[in-house]
Amino acid sequence: MKRLFRSSFNIAWHCGFTPHPNPLPAKAGRGSWMALALALFSTPLAAQETITKPITLYVAGTAGGGIDLYARLLGRHLGRHIPGNPAVNVQDMPGAGGIRAANFLADSAPKDGTALTTFPGGPLIEPLIGARNPGYDMSKFSWIGAISRDVSLCVAWAESPFKTIDDARQREMVLAGTGAGSETDTYPLILNDTIGTKFKLITGYLGTKETFMAIESGEVHGRCGLTLSSLEASKPDWLRDKKVNVILQLGFNKSPKAGDAPLIFDLLKNDADKQLFSLFLIGTGMGRPFAAPPGTPPGKVEILRRAFDATMIDPEFLADGKTMMAEISPLTGEESQALVARAYATPRDVVERAKSLVTPAAK
Repeated sequence: MKRLFRSSFNIAWHCGFTPHPNPLPAKAGRGSWMALALALFSTPLAAQETITKPITLYVAGTAGGGIDLYARLLGRHLGRHIPGNPAVNVQDMPGAGGIRAANFLADSAPKDGTALTTFPGGPLIEPLIGARNPGYDMSKFSWIGAISRDVSLCVAWAESPFKTIDDARQREMVLAGTGAGSETDTYPLILNDTIGTKFKLITGYLGTKETFMAIESGEVHGRCGLTLSSLEASKPDWLRDKKVNVILQLGFNKSPKAGDAPLIFDLLKNDADKQLFSLFLIGTGMGRPFAAPPGTPPGKVEILRRAFDATMIDPEFLADGKTMMAEISPLTGEESQALVARAYATPRDVVERAKSLVTPAAK
């Protein structure tokens, strides 16, 4: 009953209801707890919608990857902050760098608040810059929130000859990719064009886990488009034990966790290149995002957004995240929605340039 009250209190707070200034007596007995809980549910909050059916959280990646681990972290805690306390089940849906899951969310997922999907960054802008129309529009999705404001990395296996970004400008560096539209495939192409790297892409790996295996086995030299949060969650020993060299940071701000590797904006020489990267880095700016299908009723979206917000400050969630070294620096659903809208309002000439650069990846 205490957990029920805490969850109800969080929901009431985030929905704008003003609780009693001292809502929880220090020595409340069972009767007091019951009275307080019933009082909350007798307010207008009781008229709100609930979600009682199990929620499925679809992951646009494979088991063990950073996207999967963050989805399971959220799934363990989200349900108790939703009126109705539904179970939250996580289901991996890899394929095409996340585009398969995006199409599913747009076309087939139930629109009753019981379906959520989380993506890597690539599918966010694929409808804008892809050679083919993927069949969805991210700005139409109902964004629930994002767990982190991330930075993406270019990394090289420590035993490879690549120690700095300048090494990748001097000789061919082979990178692993997960498919057209994914950051792993688009970043190498853009970097070759803007700063003169000599990246060679080997694409088609099913997901993050498979690219890690390719790097460790020496099948490729490294990977670009690997978020810091994913690396810390999936392979914490890689940075800690210096098994990889971080040669470049791709984000709006540097992370001290990535060492002295330069930030891409420090290497770009003109505004046109900076505008280009600003478009591509939208996905990194909202790391670990979660969305509901287009057409989900506003009441259900509101429930999910406020439950997400409450989860982000839940002590149990934060303790769980700390155990897996997760980066928790969340964006609300409203902030995420605005960020996606901004990407879709990018000037046409910048979009056309972006499209011309990544078209080869889709062939």
